[in-house]
Amino acid sequence: MTASAFDHPWLSGLFGDAEMGALWSAQTQLEHMLAFEAAWSQAGAAVGLWPQDQGDKAALAIKTAKIAPADLRAGTGRDGVCVPDLVQHLRALVGEGALHVGATSQDVVDTATSLSISASLKLIAERLGALDRALSELESRFGAQPLMGRTRMQAAVMIKVVDRISPWRLPLHDHQNRIGALMPRVARVQIGGAAGDRAALGAKAQPFVDHMAKSLGLAATERSWHAMRDGIGEFASLLSLITGNLGKIGQDVALMAQQGLDEISLSGGGRSSAMAHKRNPVLAELLVTLARFNAVQLSGMHHALLHEQERSGAAWGLEWMILPQMAQSTGRALVATLELVGSIEHIGTLQENS
Repeated sequence: MTASAFDHPWLSGLFGDAEMGALWSAQTQLEHMLAFEAAWSQAGAAVGLWPQDQGDKAALAIKTAKIAPADLRAGTGRDGVCVPDLVQHLRALVGEGALHVGATSQDVVDTATSLSISASLKLIAERLGALDRALSELESRFGAQPLMGRTRMQAAVMIKVVDRISPWRLPLHDHQNRIGALMPRVARVQIGGAAGDRAALGAKAQPFVDHMAKSLGLAATERSWHAMRDGIGEFASLLSLITGNLGKIGQDVALMAQQGLDEISLSGGGRSSAMAHKRNPVLAELLVTLARFNAVQLSGMHHALLHEQERSGAAWGLEWMILPQMAQSTGRALVATLELVGSIEHIGTLQENS
């Protein structure tokens, strides 16, 4: 049994997004950490920190290692992070040699997180594009229809359907621009070593970092960002902005679908266990819930900006608890909005509603 709604046995039917969830799963995080360790062994050989054959041998052993996420549970409870236990498992296969020399746990975990963030942003951008196209089609079909404009939820003056849809659609373009600007600030390798100064890598530090970044498909950095978490906070802010935009769509649709207004017709709808005549706007309501969830979580991510001195354990752990759920909430919201828009059979009214 799980307490998370995103992979709960039945709540996941409403909240779950298998594709986004997979990007943040324990198995994927473990694969990212192993990719980091293999790239580390090869980067050291490439810049001359250890012999090429040692680096190749270590990388091969790491890539073929059979480690299950559950194998790291006890060690994480003891050490507060899974990497010491992971390195111990790998050392039994690799030996001392070219394994993890000059790295620290935060380098491994943060780089693994960066890989998940990068993949998440690509998925989000793809879904934003699909939603933009769906809303454009909706405008083409119904944009010229009359609709009662409402201010403070009271009837105001007549508008067109396009006037209601435009505030749904236009922010999607801004989100795409934000993703383009954000990607190089968050899809970046983390390498700092024990205290964040890369001292153990000596004069080879920057060539080493550049090699790691290229191997993992991430951006290189001139120094570590162990205690500079603004990029992570900015990613969380983007997630909340997107779900807020989608929540506005859900809120509007739920209000338009109220009996007596009948400004929108939706196919499907949720059943009631007590009232057979009802068709509840479940997807619209879900978008409001997910928007509010991410807005609440964003506060926690901004608390996690306070990484004291050269490394924090408390703030770092808070990120692990919150960020994957925010990403899954955003992924699910995009899928739900696409489903909701696809279910719209008509928008507009032929007469004013008082």
